[in-house]
Amino acid sequence: MSEFSYPLHEECGVFGIYDKAGTEDVTAAVYSALYSLQHRGQESCGIAVNDDGVISGYRDLGLVNEVFTPQVLASLSKPEIRMATGHVRYATAGSRIRANAQPMIVRHGRGTMALCHNGNLTNAIQLRTELENEGAIFHGSSDTEVICYLITRERLKSGSIELAVSRTMDKLDGAYSLVIMSSTKLIAVRDPRGYRPLCIGTLPGGGYVFASESCALDAAGADFLRDVEPGEIVIADANGLRSVKDHCGRKDTQMCVFEFIYFARPDSVIEGSSVHEARKQAGRFLAEEHPVEADVVIGVPDSGLDAALGYSEASGIPYGIGFIKNKYIGRTFIQGSQKQRENSVRIKLNAVTSTVKDKRVVLIDDSIVRGTTSARIIKLLRDAGAKEVHFRVSAPPFKYPCYFGTDIPDQKLLVATGRTVAEINEIIGADTLGYLSTEHVVQLAKNSKCGFCTACFTGKYAVKPDQVLSTNIHERHLHDRPKDEKKLGE
Repeated sequence: MSEFSYPLHEECGVFGIYDKAGTEDVTAAVYSALYSLQHRGQESCGIAVNDDGVISGYRDLGLVNEVFTPQVLASLSKPEIRMATGHVRYATAGSRIRANAQPMIVRHGRGTMALCHNGNLTNAIQLRTELENEGAIFHGSSDTEVICYLITRERLKSGSIELAVSRTMDKLDGAYSLVIMSSTKLIAVRDPRGYRPLCIGTLPGGGYVFASESCALDAAGADFLRDVEPGEIVIADANGLRSVKDHCGRKDTQMCVFEFIYFARPDSVIEGSSVHEARKQAGRFLAEEHPVEADVVIGVPDSGLDAALGYSEASGIPYGIGFIKNKYIGRTFIQGSQKQRENSVRIKLNAVTSTVKDKRVVLIDDSIVRGTTSARIIKLLRDAGAKEVHFRVSAPPFKYPCYFGTDIPDQKLLVATGRTVAEINEIIGADTLGYLSTEHVVQLAKNSKCGFCTACFTGKYAVKPDQVLSTNIHERHLHDRPKDEKKLGE
């Protein structure tokens, strides 16, 4: 993505494995799967394991290889462990603190539960306030903890974790794909609108895997079975795999279209559609909507590359490697001084002069957020000798905030808000600028049975904005407290 100064982030990735035959190294499988899902969250990660009904785990801030040293993995690994869950997180709701890392492990009167969540609840503040008024004490600030409390409360009433999950779903609104581990069961849950992906895999020796993306199944040595349906509860236990569909079909599906544009890995298949092919299709649509005479088509690594291939195929303009991406720049560098942040694009990307010098270039990227980095990338091409730069974007203009798990900045920071395409182009400095249309963006995934959420482009929310309290529970929750109370202990 071009906006290194303010990249879009998706909240997290979830994973769970139930090895019925006892032939797998379950902890190693989770570790490998989290590596495959690292693109979905780089702030924190965790693994929880089930040792004959006793659930324990480890979670911390950092990347998978930073958190799970050989010593930590060894402490979690036992040959008899047959069930485990894993999570990678990028916070859109809740502070970036260790207490918000997942899986969250909850010990209660009926036993222990580990829970992983991908998404964002739109009624989390209301639910949290109700729980606090009933005596609940929260250790973190994420909406995941709200879900844990609700399931635990319902579990104490009903005795059945499946029923507890179903009753909790009646209270939740917004986006949530969950993997839940009890002492004897592994459960996958997807919200009725299906905002975030979740799929099922099978293990060669018997057993099941749940994951945010199919690429994680490959890493864990599992075969893709199917997607979890919007509203479905899927249970894996000693009796096999079963499903509860009481919440299916209750609401129109609203899967986040940006999973296909940017978030998911190109080698993943979501709702029957290849992410790689969907991005190529975006490029084809762009060539149809915004043709131009040019000498070469290039993409911004990494998510612009597939769309650039599609544009090249449809237009007949040769495809070229226009940028080399430095893959060895860590997060600390980008988070350093202001001068370092300003130079981050030049450090991360370098133009291939032989590809662009004296050429009319079509530059493809997945989005423009604030516009500042797009301008710097275009300048890189001009400095490398490009005669013309025609910028094409494989998504419509971002104009509205997201309340369902995508970390889009404040609306006033979005360059497309209140500006025409011509005005945006004046800011970024391209010769021409073209966005993918909202009509075509929902046609990227040909085989998908889900409808798509395009609210960040259109402002049409399944949950109306005036019903949404905040995308940051922690900050809003503090803001709404009385002034005198806010001062105590702070």
